[in-house]
Amino acid sequence: MTFKQLNKKYFEPGAQGLMIFGIIALCQPWSFWLHNNGLILTLTGLVSFMITSKIPPEPEVADDEPEDLV
Repeated sequence: MTFKQLNKKYFEPGAQGLMIFGIIALCQPWSFWLHNNGLILTLTGLVSFMITSKIPPEPEVADDEPEDLV
């Protein structure tokens, strides 16, 4: 598995999940540690998503199909 495939499969969704978890951590009333660090988690997820979304996907390989010569 190449880095670009790993990026699209794991890193980019992980960054999105970290942003969502940071927002949830800011809104929950039970854990003071999560509430204090929710903004840091959200910003870390945002920066990592900005980086991982700039990596272009791997180009698709065209199959060598015979063309119809009509």
